[in-house]
Amino acid sequence: MSSTFAPFARPLYIMVKSVGSVCNLACDYCYYLEKSNLYKDTSNHILSDELLEKFIKEYIESQTMPEVLFTWHGGETLMRPLSFYQKAMELQKKYAGGRRIDNCIQTNGTLLNDAWCEFFKQNNWLVGISIDGPQEFHDEYRKNKQGLPSFVKVMRGINLLKKHGVEWNALAVVNDFNADYPLDFYNFFKEIGCKYIQFTPIVERILNHNDGRHLATVQANESAKLADFSVSPKQWGNFICTIFDEWIKEDVGSVFIQLFDATLANWIGEQPGVCTMAKTCGHAGVMEFNGDVYSCDHYVFPEYKLGNIHSKSLVEMMYSERQQKFGQDKFTKLPSQCKSCDYLFACNGECPKNRFARTKDGEPGLNYLCQGYYQFFDHVAPYMDFMKKELLNKRAPSNVMDAVRNGEISKF
Repeated sequence: MSSTFAPFARPLYIMVKSVGSVCNLACDYCYYLEKSNLYKDTSNHILSDELLEKFIKEYIESQTMPEVLFTWHGGETLMRPLSFYQKAMELQKKYAGGRRIDNCIQTNGTLLNDAWCEFFKQNNWLVGISIDGPQEFHDEYRKNKQGLPSFVKVMRGINLLKKHGVEWNALAVVNDFNADYPLDFYNFFKEIGCKYIQFTPIVERILNHNDGRHLATVQANESAKLADFSVSPKQWGNFICTIFDEWIKEDVGSVFIQLFDATLANWIGEQPGVCTMAKTCGHAGVMEFNGDVYSCDHYVFPEYKLGNIHSKSLVEMMYSERQQKFGQDKFTKLPSQCKSCDYLFACNGECPKNRFARTKDGEPGLNYLCQGYYQFFDHVAPYMDFMKKELLNKRAPSNVMDAVRNGEISKF
């Protein structure tokens, strides 16, 4: 089965929230826990069997490709019983219509056991594990509702996945604390045998509500303040440059880091495989436990609700003028500083949710992490140029490692 980092080739992609925002952890930086406030009048935030079948049938029928990818997300996905996902697979087979069906699931890993792992292995599921590096870094913000650390349970889950031969990758949040230790961070993942890593910079703004948990709508409230756990642009730039310098020397082709793969894709003019680095977005929606569909996982706010699957079709919602405009706005609403930037092709302004800074001329809409990304692209440019040349000549981009060792390329 292909990695979740593979390019988005499908015209319609919807992440499923099988348990809404329900989770057994209470990570400080989680942007999704507060989504329960959207459904205060609903006591049971789980996807019903009836809705599960309706979604699976319609989602498969909506695809124009011979492969269909289901992505299960939370909250914590494993708070649904194994029987729920067994039922999902029965329905997928029922409505497959000759198409190949793949599944990937994101979990914090704390609830994994042998039964789960046997299911994932037997059915070829890809498992994404949320883990923020070594124990000291991970436990800083990823605790349970009683304030107890979660690292030991996560590692137990990873070891079970490895024991059963389940394909897995890591989603690691980069925050104000762990960003200062990039090599410790990177070496940890290599030590535990992780070959696919997604580094996600955490950038969240908090509205001044009494509970302090309400995250600001994208590009909205000027009174919102940056959350303390957010990584700074300088930290982010130093973090990814330092890891890249290590990766380019010995790990190209053996360790796959989503940002580096996406950057090379943009360098050669291919789709980057991650929406944040693409020119437009809007192809990847999210469906909540009650059938509500939103423009994006990071835009689950009332103003970005496209409708409900009980009253509108997935195609109708995802191909609506409103959703098409949402996707195109990513590029058309870039500030002039971005449009004249040498590296616009490489980042495309990154995720619109982070565009709350101002340019040097005071124009709004600049990505908060712009400084860090510019530092990164400027740093990696000669290596990307070399790997692009290798690919165009049908040679392995991993040849860059020999070029670095031989002094053909040097920026260290």
